[in-house]
Amino acid sequence: MKISVLIADDHAIVRDGLKLLLESQPDIIVTGEATNGREAVRQAARLHPDIVIMDIAMPELNGIDAANRIRQESSSTQIIILSMHSTTEHIYRSLKVGARGYLLKESAGVEVVSAVNTVYRGGRYLSQKISDRVIDDYLSKQDMKEPENPLDRLTQREREILQMVVEGKSSAEIAGTIFLSPKTVETYRSRLMQKLNVTDIPGLVKFAIRHGLTDLE
Repeated sequence: MKISVLIADDHAIVRDGLKLLLESQPDIIVTGEATNGREAVRQAARLHPDIVIMDIAMPELNGIDAANRIRQESSSTQIIILSMHSTTEHIYRSLKVGARGYLLKESAGVEVVSAVNTVYRGGRYLSQKISDRVIDDYLSKQDMKEPENPLDRLTQREREILQMVVEGKSSAEIAGTIFLSPKTVETYRSRLMQKLNVTDIPGLVKFAIRHGLTDLE
C-alpha cells in the first residue's frame, strides 16, 4: 500500500516540485493539493491522507491552526510542517499542535522523502539545517514552565479572524467565510485587540507577521 500525501502550499511551483519528488518514489502517491489552510482542512477530511505537508504561511488559515484542526478531526493523519522559519517559536507551536515533522523550505527538496517515510513509520523528523541549539531549546522547555505566548491568549476563532483582518478582509467578507454575522466578527476583532493590547490594524499586522500567522507575500 502506498503512502498517501496531501500537499498544502499557496505557491504552485512548490506544490509541483514536491509532487514530482514524492511521486518519483514507488511507495508514495500525492492524492490531493490545497492552496490555503481552510482548503487543506477540507481536503484532509475528504481524502484522509496518511501525511499532510503543510506550509505555515498560507491565506485565510495559517498552517499551524490548520494542522491543529486536522489533528483534532483525524488522529491517523500526520502533519509535516513546511516553513522558511527556523525559530524556536515556530517549531514549538508546530510540535505543540501535533505535527510530527518540520522541514525548512530551503532544504525540503532534499529531505522531503525521508521526512515522509520517517513520519509514516511513527518517527519525528526535524530538518537537518535546524540548529542543535533550537532543538535543545525546544526539548528543555518540556521540563520548565513555558513563557506565555501572546497567541495563547486567543481562541482558535480569534486567531482565525486575526489572520483574515491583517490580510485586508472586511468584516462582511470574514463573516461570509466563517458563517457569522458582521457584527459578531467585529466583536471578535475588538476582543482580540484588547487581549493583545493592540490599538490599530498596523499593530495587528506587525503582530501577525512576528508570530508567523501570515507573511503577507
